[in-house]
Amino acid sequence: MANKKIDGLSFEDALKRLEETVKVLESGTVPLEESLKLFEEGVALVKLCNGKLDEAEQKVKILRKTADGEITEEDME
Repeated sequence: MANKKIDGLSFEDALKRLEETVKVLESGTVPLEESLKLFEEGVALVKLCNGKLDEAEQKVKILRKTADGEITEEDME
């Protein structure tokens, strides 16, 4: 799978592909060269998933109710 294809994946699709890749690698049935390619793909998938999780975390806001009943929005720490 080329990096362009990985970059276009949703979080869910990337995670599913990563799980499939791990299963194949854990099976020990693929030749070394293919294992290395799968490992590289897995690293790229992990980076993509982490990036998407970071983006989502930045969008999450904490709503707080003040003493006078007003609701304020704050960034999540």
